[in-house]
Amino acid sequence: MSKGLDIEDLYREFHVDIYHFSLYFSSNKQDAEDITQETFLKAIRNSHMLRDDTRAKYWLLSIARHTAIDHLRKKKLKSALPELLEKITNNNEDSLYEHLLIKEQWQEIQSALLKIKPHYRSLLILRGIQDMTTKETADILNCTELKVRVDFYRAVKVLKKELQVVEGVNYGEKDRKSNSRG
Repeated sequence: MSKGLDIEDLYREFHVDIYHFSLYFSSNKQDAEDITQETFLKAIRNSHMLRDDTRAKYWLLSIARHTAIDHLRKKKLKSALPELLEKITNNNEDSLYEHLLIKEQWQEIQSALLKIKPHYRSLLILRGIQDMTTKETADILNCTELKVRVDFYRAVKVLKKELQVVEGVNYGEKDRKSNSRG
């Protein structure tokens, strides 16, 4: 790492990006905080590995990705969804309804993401949620841009299929559920 950039600067500039990636990946606030913290600890220990300061964000996201996979493996996590409902102090029925609807939709997305293999999940988070370019995603995942494009297309198809299954289960649409499995 060059002398112009230190870990505090990296943390200030990128901790929100790392936290969001970790949260999308794990679907759990506590896990996301742990992964974020562990990512920066690894970055401190391996700061000599960062050769180009302009690549710091991608380097950190790559560390976060590996850390998240390791973290979930250690916990043998098969399904980690945050609590669907937390204590809601707002008494306004309209905003309560909107809040519940948004939480329900997010829960469906998280549930579907958790059923997808980690590589596809990483692609969907980086390309679909965090709007990274194909090149940026390829750098983070250490693969070719072609592989990112092909696998992202496949990941979107898998996610759509999972969302149909989740939607069918959540709304009792038995016909749709059975069609999505057949």
